[in-house]
Amino acid sequence: MSRRDIHSVFYAESYHPIQAGSIDGTDILPHDNAVYRALLCSSAGLYDPLGDPKVIGDPYCTVFIGRLSHLTTEDTVHKVMSKYGRIKNLRLVRDIVTGASRGYAFVEYETEREMRRAYEDAHHTTIDDCVIIVDYSRQQLMPGWIPRRLGGGLGGKKESGQLRFGGRERSFRAPLRPIPYDDLKRLGIPPPPEGRYIHRLKVPSPPRRKRSSVDKEESSLKRSSKHSEEQAHRGSSREREDRHHNKSSVERNDRSRKRSSVDREESYYKASTAEREDQYYQRSSRDREDRTHKRLVDKEEDYYRRSYADKEDETSKRSSRDGEKRSRHHHGKQAYNPESRSNSRDHSFDH
Repeated sequence: MSRRDIHSVFYAESYHPIQAGSIDGTDILPHDNAVYRALLCSSAGLYDPLGDPKVIGDPYCTVFIGRLSHLTTEDTVHKVMSKYGRIKNLRLVRDIVTGASRGYAFVEYETEREMRRAYEDAHHTTIDDCVIIVDYSRQQLMPGWIPRRLGGGLGGKKESGQLRFGGRERSFRAPLRPIPYDDLKRLGIPPPPEGRYIHRLKVPSPPRRKRSSVDKEESSLKRSSKHSEEQAHRGSSREREDRHHNKSSVERNDRSRKRSSVDREESYYKASTAEREDQYYQRSSRDREDRTHKRLVDKEEDYYRRSYADKEDETSKRSSRDGEKRSRHHHGKQAYNPESRSNSRDHSFDH
C-alpha cells in the first residue's frame, strides 16, 4: 500500500446503510444486524427525518455537537460555542423519562458564516474534560439519513462494534480492491469518486444552501442597488473631494503668501541682526587687538625702563664699590709705609 493510498479518503454525500458499514464504501451486503435493521427502515420508509417536532431552525446555520459529558449543561455549551458567533437557538437533547443529557446537542447560529466558523474551529475542542465532535445537521441536510438508534448514524467507537464510515470523524478510505460498479448501481449505492479523492487532513465542506431563481433575482437587485449606491456615494465623495481640494488649494495659497511675507520679514530681520552681530564682532575684535597691542607695547616699555634703571643702579653700585676699594687700598698703603712709620717714631722720641 502506497503512502498516497493511506492518506486518500472521500466522504459520503448521501446516506446508505450498507455503504456506511463499509470502510471503503464498496460493500454490497450488510455485515451486522444493525446495518440490516437500518436497511429495512430505509427501504420501508419507517423514518421521517423531518417529522421530529423538536427540530426547528435553519439547518444551514445549525451544527451538531457530540460526545458531550452527561453532566454538561446548556449554559456551559452556550458559553463555549458563543465564541464562534451569535447563538440563535440551543437544544441539549435529554431523555424524555429521566431528563438526563443524552450527550449531544444542536446549536443554531444567526448566520451561515458563523456556523461554518464553529464547524471548522470547534471540532475536537474540550468541554468539561471531554473532546467533542462538531458536524453539520445531517438529519435535515443528508439524503437518506438513518439515526444511530435505528442502526445507522456515523462514527462510533470500536468497543460498540457498530462503526459507521463516510462522515467527518471516520471517512471512507480509497478502495484497495476492484470496485463492483454493477452491484453498487443495482443497490443504489453511489460509487467511490475514483481519481477525485482528498487528503484525510482536509476538512470536508458542509453542504451549501441552494439559491432559487427568486433569491438570485433578489441578490442581483441588491447588488445593482448597492452598485448604484456605491456610484452615488463615489460621485458625492468625488464632489466633496473636489470642493475640499479647491478650498485647500485656496487655503494653501493664502498660507503660502502669508508664509512668504513672514519669511521675508524674518530673513530681513535675520540679515540685519547678522550684519549687526558681524559689525559688533568686528569692532570688538579690533578693540581687543588694539588693547592687546597696547598692553604688549606697555610691557615692552616697562621692561626696557626697568632694565635701564637696573643697569644704572648696577653701574652706580659698581662705581661706589670701586671707589671704596680704591680708598681702602690707598689707606692701607699709607698705614704700611715704613718711612712714615719711622718718621712717626722720630717725632715721638723728640718729645
